[in-house]
Amino acid sequence: MKVNISILLLGLAVTAVGQPKQTPTASYQAARAPLRPNAYQELPLGAIKPQGWLREMLVRQKTGATGKLDQLYPLVMNERNGWLGGDGDQWERGPYWIDGLLPLAYILEDKELIAKAKPWVEWAIKSQQPDGYFGPSKDYGPERGVQRNNSRDWWPKMVMLKILKQYYSATSDKRVINLMTNYFRYQLKELPQKPLDHWTFWARYRGGDNLMVVYWLYNITGDKFLLDLGDLVHKQTFDYTDGFLNTDMLSRAGSIHCVNLAQGIKAPIIYYQHHPEQKYLDAVDKGFADIRKFNGMAHGLYGGDEALHGNNPTQGSELCSAVEMMFSLESMLEITGKVGFADHIEKIAFNALPAQVSDDFMNRQYFQQANQVMTTRLTRNFDVNHGGTDLCFGLLSGYPCCTSNMHQGWPKFTQNLWYVTPDKGMAALLYAPSEVKATVGNGTEVSFKEETNYPFEETVKFTLNTAKTVSFPFHLRVPQWCRKASVKINGKVWREVDGNQIVKIDREWKTGDVVELNLPMHIRKDIWFENSMSVERGPIVYGLKIGEESKLVKNDKDPIEYGASYVEVRPTTPWNYGLIQVPDNKLEENYKVEKKGPVSLYPWNPENAPVQIKTRAKRIPSWGLYNEMTGPIPYSITYNLETGPEEEITLIPYGCTSLRISQFPVVRK
Repeated sequence: MKVNISILLLGLAVTAVGQPKQTPTASYQAARAPLRPNAYQELPLGAIKPQGWLREMLVRQKTGATGKLDQLYPLVMNERNGWLGGDGDQWERGPYWIDGLLPLAYILEDKELIAKAKPWVEWAIKSQQPDGYFGPSKDYGPERGVQRNNSRDWWPKMVMLKILKQYYSATSDKRVINLMTNYFRYQLKELPQKPLDHWTFWARYRGGDNLMVVYWLYNITGDKFLLDLGDLVHKQTFDYTDGFLNTDMLSRAGSIHCVNLAQGIKAPIIYYQHHPEQKYLDAVDKGFADIRKFNGMAHGLYGGDEALHGNNPTQGSELCSAVEMMFSLESMLEITGKVGFADHIEKIAFNALPAQVSDDFMNRQYFQQANQVMTTRLTRNFDVNHGGTDLCFGLLSGYPCCTSNMHQGWPKFTQNLWYVTPDKGMAALLYAPSEVKATVGNGTEVSFKEETNYPFEETVKFTLNTAKTVSFPFHLRVPQWCRKASVKINGKVWREVDGNQIVKIDREWKTGDVVELNLPMHIRKDIWFENSMSVERGPIVYGLKIGEESKLVKNDKDPIEYGASYVEVRPTTPWNYGLIQVPDNKLEENYKVEKKGPVSLYPWNPENAPVQIKTRAKRIPSWGLYNEMTGPIPYSITYNLETGPEEEITLIPYGCTSLRISQFPVVRK
């Protein structure tokens, strides 16, 4: 089974005082000139409710580390945290946690979680000084396991600004607008003397997060100084546009930190809202193409452990990269409406993200490998090693930034399933079971119920509820991987459409209308490092099903740094298989898809994998372990490579695995 050994809670659970239910604001904030209108507009936090397996993911976060991190990680997340006014950790980790906890709380309408998040919001708002500064402001000496210096660094404030933006979306608390207005005036005054990289270099690479909130506030208040601040923040932010278009940065190992890249890749398109020049779109397109070419892996991310580190499938990919790249793609999807950004979100969300976190959301890996056959404590060929714990499943194994930051992935995915549109309609751009309320047309409130077992199955069904007949456009995304989709309205085929486009249904609607989107999923392959091959169907990558043996290890060596315990996983079945070469037009007959009955409420482990693929393969005796990893992957296709006899193997969704081969060598029949 996928790793699921909980770390014992440190301390007793505290029953929190509930907060009153918040009513999402009914108005949507359109762009204000001179900012360009975005393709889509985000709904208020709480308007989208997850159902089915997606709700189960969020409930597991509530009962797991997201809901209990103050008890599990008290060294950093207790009342000593600088973001609660204490003398403890005062940098990014506290805000990171709340950046996931707060949207989770309001999406689930969970009073206990809201009560846990609110003190952080309240302290941040009340910490504002007369000059506009807010947040921790006093440095302290070193303390093991705690970041107590650089209190005035610009970077952690960017995370808290994201939190306050979400809090305002859920509550319409005007204090957020006042705080941001005063703080951004402070930034405009201070940044010329103390630029983004004055304290640490992180803010220079992550300035797009700052700029995003500046433009969001401008759309609310119209204060012209915010546009000047936006230009200044962009000027002081690392020039990703030039880096992607005019340098070899993305082809060089070690050239940029993996999470800086995940966060920074949106910076050109954030700035594009005020300066809509084609070069900013071109830069991001080229950036993604080069990441794929030089560093890309089947799970949708790239080698970055921690600096950029190529595309060998044994290089690590950091969990922070997964959730930050998802957020960047979500931000760019809203601005551009580009189908490829939504496809990429789903590739990460349905593959890399569930594979890197335990079933009970209590343990996670710092790095994951596309080809991962042992998650043991050992120093490996990563750019950065943390006592060899980087592949182990634990609360603090590797480095604690991911312990703090992993919580935003699923809540923000939920928040970006649905949008409203400038043409007074609605859009479903990512697919998962959910319900949504929104205002369309000339102010009519409607709701949609989305029923689906996507990404494992092909049909997405939308049922409308409305008090009166209303005309509005309904936008649906057809993924690039889908050759031909069909759309039915009330049981009749409305249209068949090619992939890689947004379909718009503009009609008069009545309550009970049903739209069914069918997205046929075909077996396809992709080619990676050393001509290795991945097997894909729909948005899901399939990996070799490997027998797993988990062992809980008590850590007496360095528990403050890497946790009191962690889990190692070892294989119990062979892994060194090569796929047998077949023509592209024979993939369907050589890879047999088997559906295993109803999709479980929690599908992300080997036992519950809803779909599996059977195929033939051969073992490669010369391909063995090296440093408790797969050794150098045989080149496809090596002439005269010694192989064993044909065997049947089983592939399951990548997100269901802890151990897997997802990029296979290819051998001759």
